[in-house]
Amino acid sequence: MVNTYRSVHRAALLAGAAAALSLLTACGGGSGGAGEAATAPSTLPGTAAPATSGVTSATPSVPPSAGPTSPTPSSPPTASPAASARCHTSELEAVLGRNDPGAGQENFPVILTNTSSRTCTIHGYPGAAFVDAAGKQLGPDPQRSPGTPTTVRLAPGRSAWSGITFANPKISGARTANPDALLVTPPDEREPLKVSWSAGEVPVSGNESTVFLTVFDQGPGA
Repeated sequence: MVNTYRSVHRAALLAGAAAALSLLTACGGGSGGAGEAATAPSTLPGTAAPATSGVTSATPSVPPSAGPTSPTPSSPPTASPAASARCHTSELEAVLGRNDPGAGQENFPVILTNTSSRTCTIHGYPGAAFVDAAGKQLGPDPQRSPGTPTTVRLAPGRSAWSGITFANPKISGARTANPDALLVTPPDEREPLKVSWSAGEVPVSGNESTVFLTVFDQGPGA
């Protein structure tokens, strides 16, 4: 790419020089008018013709598009179809579904609804964290339950859900905290959605205190 730029730049400079020389030739007839400058000088018998073609021979063979302009800058990269189709945080609303306990486990669905006017997709696991009223995280980051992510297409108004599960602290004996909110980050996004937490204490350390997340699946209204 560097050699191409230098070749075009050099050609542009030569073209500019040739144009300047041509202009000087056209105007170099002293006090004569344009007609005189355009008239070829007479040739005396036995003498060589004046070397008027020298300027023409100095003109390089340059494509018409070449000129003293800078190379066209590269076009900015465009987003891939997969990236542009992804649901962004600003296009989603998060709510906490009703607990479905079983076998000593607490199981809450976290539901994301597409509030935009376009169809977008969700693929994989959410990010999640319990926080107190000051925004401080309570306990470690949740872990991912084994699962095979699939791409969930969300038309406007449609939803996807991911499960957040943990052992009942009253059974496991884990140390607990009472969160103010659950922060939920959609897959491949950085900005979280804040969901009020009113479901009581959650495990934050000690016995069986790990919180698990499942992959997103088609949710209510799908």
